[in-house]
Amino acid sequence: MAKKKTRPLLGENFRKFQPKLRMIANSKARVNAVRSELCAPLSVESAKLRKEVPLQRGDAAAPITKEDLVAARGNMREQRGSMDAIPSSIYANVFIETLDAAAGRRRFPGERARKSTLVTARVPLSKLPSIAADENVLHVELGEPLTMPMPTVATGRPAAPTLAARRFGSPDQHRDGAGVLVGIIDVQGFDFAHPDFLDARGRTRFVRVWDQGAGPGFSRPAPKGKRQFDYGAELTDAHMNAALKAAPRLRLPATELERQSQMIPGSHGTHVASIAAGNLGVCPKAMIAGVLVSLPQPQTQKGQDDERRRSFYDSTRVADAVDYLVGLAEELSRERGRPVPLSINVSLGTNGHAHDGSSAVSRWIDAAMSVPGRCVCVAAGNAGQEVAEFEGDMGYVMGRIHTSGSVPARGLVKDIGWVVVGNGVADISENELEIWYSPQDRFSVSVRAPGSEQWVGPVEPQQYIENRLLPEGCIVSVYNELYHPANGANYISIYLSPFFGEPGVVGIPAGDWTVRLRGEEVRDGKYHGWIERDDPRRRGRVGERETWRFPSFFSAASNVDNSSVSSLACGHRVISVANLDADTERINISSSQGPTRDNRFKPDTAAPGTNVVAAKGFAGPGDLWVSMTGTSMASPFVAGVAGLMLAAEPKLTAAQIEGIIIRTALPLPGDSFVWRDSAGFGRIDPEACIREAAQINDRKDIT
Repeated sequence: MAKKKTRPLLGENFRKFQPKLRMIANSKARVNAVRSELCAPLSVESAKLRKEVPLQRGDAAAPITKEDLVAARGNMREQRGSMDAIPSSIYANVFIETLDAAAGRRRFPGERARKSTLVTARVPLSKLPSIAADENVLHVELGEPLTMPMPTVATGRPAAPTLAARRFGSPDQHRDGAGVLVGIIDVQGFDFAHPDFLDARGRTRFVRVWDQGAGPGFSRPAPKGKRQFDYGAELTDAHMNAALKAAPRLRLPATELERQSQMIPGSHGTHVASIAAGNLGVCPKAMIAGVLVSLPQPQTQKGQDDERRRSFYDSTRVADAVDYLVGLAEELSRERGRPVPLSINVSLGTNGHAHDGSSAVSRWIDAAMSVPGRCVCVAAGNAGQEVAEFEGDMGYVMGRIHTSGSVPARGLVKDIGWVVVGNGVADISENELEIWYSPQDRFSVSVRAPGSEQWVGPVEPQQYIENRLLPEGCIVSVYNELYHPANGANYISIYLSPFFGEPGVVGIPAGDWTVRLRGEEVRDGKYHGWIERDDPRRRGRVGERETWRFPSFFSAASNVDNSSVSSLACGHRVISVANLDADTERINISSSQGPTRDNRFKPDTAAPGTNVVAAKGFAGPGDLWVSMTGTSMASPFVAGVAGLMLAAEPKLTAAQIEGIIIRTALPLPGDSFVWRDSAGFGRIDPEACIREAAQINDRKDIT
């Protein structure tokens, strides 16, 4: 049986920390330097440490022998015994949950913002004990990783979209969105000089771009005033229009004169902004603001992974982005002397936490949407495919992320199959599984590696195993927690970590891992589990073996093909959008399904997201349009419709906008008005949405 640790480095407040944060804080700085290459909320601030710890490409590594592993286990025990301080050179983005919004008003180290009882902060790991020692602190958790959106991009150069395809309602009702601010939180850059964003005088319709990834060497400062943040660079409309004016004379693109940290040809953010609010988009007269999240490209070019070590691309950045856009709308309202409504689109996803709207970022967004005149749309995700459609199709790998079931009674077990990719490929990423179950129950958990007869565990409630090096060479951590502070549910966290250290790299053993749940006390018995996503990418070779950072997934027997909606799209006050193939009038196979873990209806609606033509950013004047497929394309369509609704009635609340969209949605062929796990309440009807919004305050006296 697993034994409780007796001297955790986080001290007597050990339980205040999310398990993943505990595991990271109790790891050596060198290990976390490697982990930071793919761990979104971690950053290596020390240039000396980045130089000392080589990037883990695996190109020159040799195979690891059994003798090496015996020595490595000894080294780990020695290091753990000698580690008496939490590293100060590693920084983390965290959410701090306080007991009382009004209490303890002193600032936490690295504090950025507050929302009700939540605080966002960028802190060195060494400051965690002092934060937890504050009697007003209830819980501290890492920001959730944002995964790189991977829409299907069509080849060729399509013609521009037609005006008729995205024109709805009467301009007398909504003035094509004039006076509304459409905010886009996205990646890969915003091509503000693209013709789809230029007005009749050749000026850009972007009023701001906040580049969160801009560092030293960028001429523009971080946002100031009421939208103050201490990182990134803010481009104003004056900056961008000056660049547009100077570009012909200097014979340079305007986007080269006002650079962003990412300017990827075919940019995802540019395409999304074009759908929502381009001149040929749904809301063509709106002001546009972009927030560029620093999510470095998954490439192996020199310097690229070092950039990931220095970058944050987690859910605290989305919280900052929402606050920035809300602040900008308020600033524009003061300048114009009238309210400027705000419609936000987020075509990025997270997959951690409980998928019930209780994650810190979901509660942050819900709080921001409590004020009238605001709305946020979130892509449901592209994890809907569970089987291959043709030989060689690997789409199901990204789809098998959810499992659920029931442990029937005390003493009975349920096995979950968790697949790490094999066939000569070594996975050197960190794989994470969370299992959530009722507070009525008590489960123990055990883990077994492929081909092994030895179980790790059982780990009973309130016990944990941390950083255990297995005979197979990888490291396993298991935490069994009761009563999560955000939702009261019990949860199990399991981490499969590669071994990075002397004498080399050991990936996760390929094959079927088994996670066994045993009922210790069963009243309800049901559970749900989700796998956190990796960005698949090649890393090099270790000996004779190809190495990848690759998503693990549930076995066909354990995967349950529902409740795969991104946890970010499970919020109570967000509109979650599925991908409709408008040509076939069916939901695209890749579109994620609901419901949420607490059985709420997400996604809410479906919108065109298959083969959508919109602006192609940073590709030059002869290559202006590109076709993409994904929920990333469906969500901005709805955000654009919400913008038109807010133009028709600026005082609509996020709840009212969601209600109108649900009420007016059109069932797909063969369906009824009943909610469906893939389509929500059906296809959005923009005309009806705008009409209902314009008439919402109409009253008839029938006395």
